[in-house]
Amino acid sequence: MNSDGLIFARILDGSGGGKKIDWEGLKKWTPEMGLLWVHLDYTSKDVQQWLNEESGLNPLTCEILMEEDTRPRVVTSKDGLFLILRGVNCNPGSDSEDMVALRMNFNETRIITMRQRRVMATDDINKAIEEGEGPTRAGDFLIMTIERMVDRMGDVIAEVDEGVDELEDTVLSAESYELRPKISKLRRQGISLRRYIAPQRDVLARLLHENIPWLTEKDKLRLRETAERTARFVEDIDSARDRAAIIQEELNNRLSEQMNKAMYLLSIVAAIFLPLGLLTGLLGINVGGIPGTESHLAFAIVCLTLVIIAVFLLSIFRRMKWL
Repeated sequence: MNSDGLIFARILDGSGGGKKIDWEGLKKWTPEMGLLWVHLDYTSKDVQQWLNEESGLNPLTCEILMEEDTRPRVVTSKDGLFLILRGVNCNPGSDSEDMVALRMNFNETRIITMRQRRVMATDDINKAIEEGEGPTRAGDFLIMTIERMVDRMGDVIAEVDEGVDELEDTVLSAESYELRPKISKLRRQGISLRRYIAPQRDVLARLLHENIPWLTEKDKLRLRETAERTARFVEDIDSARDRAAIIQEELNNRLSEQMNKAMYLLSIVAAIFLPLGLLTGLLGINVGGIPGTESHLAFAIVCLTLVIIAVFLLSIFRRMKWL
């Protein structure tokens, strides 16, 4: 990426390829030269200056394009189509659910895309253009971008589903301290993903009904399929979250059952030793009249008596089905 905020810019040739240009080429560009695609880092001061002074966009559109915190949205105006989408974070060392934002402004002759963190979908399209297999029109570019962002979502959501499947298989055998962090991580992933994918589903559905002249019927069919995939992703996330909640409940029930068993055994032991303790306590008081004080067999007789009482209590508990 250039330090001036221009990540790359291309003039598409209409057949899948495109010529790479710099800031000077960008200033010389005219619509007659072909469809322009400009990919920018909106945090750069040079980019902000270009947007406000040279892009020709109205100040409100520029302000929206440079907002720090964004949610998926779509707006049509005289500046064309304004679209904000979220994609999973595929950058090294990042959490996939920490979704990255891509801001886009479309018209028939110019495409402006902006980001802060790297968005793999735009890198894919740039590489495809280098190989001569890129988009040929603004509508084609829009659909290709959305499709690539949704494809990567599918991979991440599939991993979440697999994680839930694995937990369901191990919840009855693994130790609780091993499962708790895994369940928490999956539920956190589901919440983070749904936060942006659910509104993005609504944005794509709304985009289908916008009056955009440069979107062909084929583009709308592809967009409809992508919107349906996104809707299924939301359903999959909800399903994974519900299953994770059930696993958490099952784990809690299992822990509660283990605790109840431990307390039950302790209660049985206490019930057995309560009369024995009472008897030994009576024999241990330092007053006159304690039987057997003069007999050398007294201790053995007391021990045997205690054993007989314990066995008797155990037999009673078994008949009562407490054991």
